[in-house]
Amino acid sequence: MTIGKVLDPTATRDDDVASPGPDAGVLAGKKIGFRLDQIWRAWDWISEDWAARLEEAGAEVSYWRSCGRSGEEGERMAAELKEWLGTIDMAIVGLANCGSCTGWTVRDAITSVNTGIPTIAIATKNFEDFAHEIAARGGRSGLRVHVLPYPLNEQERDDVKAIGEAHFDAMLEDFGAVLEMRDAAE
Repeated sequence: MTIGKVLDPTATRDDDVASPGPDAGVLAGKKIGFRLDQIWRAWDWISEDWAARLEEAGAEVSYWRSCGRSGEEGERMAAELKEWLGTIDMAIVGLANCGSCTGWTVRDAITSVNTGIPTIAIATKNFEDFAHEIAARGGRSGLRVHVLPYPLNEQERDDVKAIGEAHFDAMLEDFGAVLEMRDAAE
């Protein structure tokens, strides 16, 4: 009788971090970065709307757009990402809306949270499970992931704006964030 060893492909990593990382806390006075990509116009629209609300609450917003991720351009992008992460207090990383986009969104979110700053990845419903799986395989099973509906990019701007508005407060809650400090008397 031959004895074989069966490996479990769903096993967790020994070095996995199940913590989501630090909460964002009060956003007023903080520098919040939005990581964008090249193809999801809906994520650009939502980012613009969320940024306006965050700025109204006293936060400063910046953007970094991911481009080619292989070869020399990929090395340049990795260096730019690390440099940008050094200029912000927290990161909102999107959009996980296809296979490779989900991979890069989660990878960039892991890079961010591993620097110690509060981070949340944004995914659409069809890619929610995949985002969590990639986060676990990347050693950050606790990565925060906020989920938007799917399809998203195929919708008109006004419809996307309404979705962004509907998800803003829930995203802040998932992020462990509050727009402003409440008085103790409230």
